[in-house]
Amino acid sequence: MMVSGKRPPIGALIYFAVAFTAAGYFAFAAVQGDYGIFRRVQVEAEARELRAERDQLQAQLDTLKNKTRRLSDAYLDLDLLSQQARDVLGYLRPDEVVIR
Repeated sequence: MMVSGKRPPIGALIYFAVAFTAAGYFAFAAVQGDYGIFRRVQVEAEARELRAERDQLQAQLDTLKNKTRRLSDAYLDLDLLSQQARDVLGYLRPDEVVIR
């Protein structure tokens, strides 16, 4: 008498387990890894913040360059000079009234 027993397909089971594990690992790395989607979103947000800060600093630099040029020997803005003297040194014009 012959016993006809079918062996469970362990090879196929191992193959699919390894394939599923590898696919899960690569999917996790694509989302959470150093070069994943979340890291990319974080880097893009940081880049936007740095661009905004750069633009703000550029505007401040342009303002300071303009004031420096207006107070230089080649181009002297008397209104700016008068304003700076009043702000820094506390000078007043004769027609000004100080309210404290």
